[in-house]
Amino acid sequence: MNKKVRMADIADKLGISVVSVSKGLSGKPGVSPEMREKIIATAKELGYTVETVQSASEPVSGNIGILVSQRFAGDNAFYPNLYCQVLVMCNQAGYSGILEIVPLEAEYSQTLPNIVQGKKVDGIIFLGELDRMYLRKVIATGLPYIMMDFYDDAISCDCVISDNTSGGFQITNHLIQTGRRDICFVGSIRATSSIMDRYLGYTKALLRAGIPIRPEYQVEDRDEDGVFIPLKLPQPMPQAFVCNCDEIAYNLVELLKRQGYRVPEDVAVAGYDDFRFAQLGIPNLTSYRVNVEDMSRIAVDRIIQKIEGAAATACSFITRGKLVIRDSTKI
Repeated sequence: MNKKVRMADIADKLGISVVSVSKGLSGKPGVSPEMREKIIATAKELGYTVETVQSASEPVSGNIGILVSQRFAGDNAFYPNLYCQVLVMCNQAGYSGILEIVPLEAEYSQTLPNIVQGKKVDGIIFLGELDRMYLRKVIATGLPYIMMDFYDDAISCDCVISDNTSGGFQITNHLIQTGRRDICFVGSIRATSSIMDRYLGYTKALLRAGIPIRPEYQVEDRDEDGVFIPLKLPQPMPQAFVCNCDEIAYNLVELLKRQGYRVPEDVAVAGYDDFRFAQLGIPNLTSYRVNVEDMSRIAVDRIIQKIEGAAATACSFITRGKLVIRDSTKI
């Protein structure tokens, strides 16, 4: 039996994107008349049938939806940067990225996003943690999807994440190597899978060094809706803090200064992500740099594979980052 010819086969032969092939065959604007003729001629040569155009695995709109919860779309510096990188990768692949911010009330009421209701996208990238029931509601529409910067153990699907456990370990181990043993973790560990994994890396470093885990050295930084809350300094004061993100680390340094502590002389502070807040204040923050470009490239490549009907097996992609040491943890 002959293999079914797909738009991806036509695209490969002509050296163009699948979206361009889709536009050429459907008569939509976006390709030149000359290219449209080449697309149609190649389709006939390969034996592509009209029925294939209607296949659910073929792109229809040329758009990739990006859904992010409202809790990550406010002052958060990391997700706008990640979204911009995703847009760049979409454009390079011949797709357009459409962002929709999901309001908390829509998330909890499981109201489908507009881009899904209006059939405006061929696939979905879930950017950052969303309510599990909401995820299931969107997934039930049948659109190809992946999770980015988080995963859900109860949902078997593709995910692209940073090496959070290793990053948490490396930061904590660095602090231990500087002679600090009383180390506090700042972050609500049940808020996201990323924070949980960074905490696991923190505890792994302590256990390897023979340092006991102290419950009083875990500080909450957000409420049940993921909104930042005022930080409360633990007692007794630790020698160092490992923060789950740079913004929290920056806020902590400012709080410590107001309380009369010197950073890093009295207490060291490290962040995570290595983005805007890492070098916004004084001292600059030691942080773990997330490879945003690699994450975005892998996520876009994978969702396009799924849109085109490939990549049926769920896979986890973990990108390596880099520990960046600055003044906030120096001796």
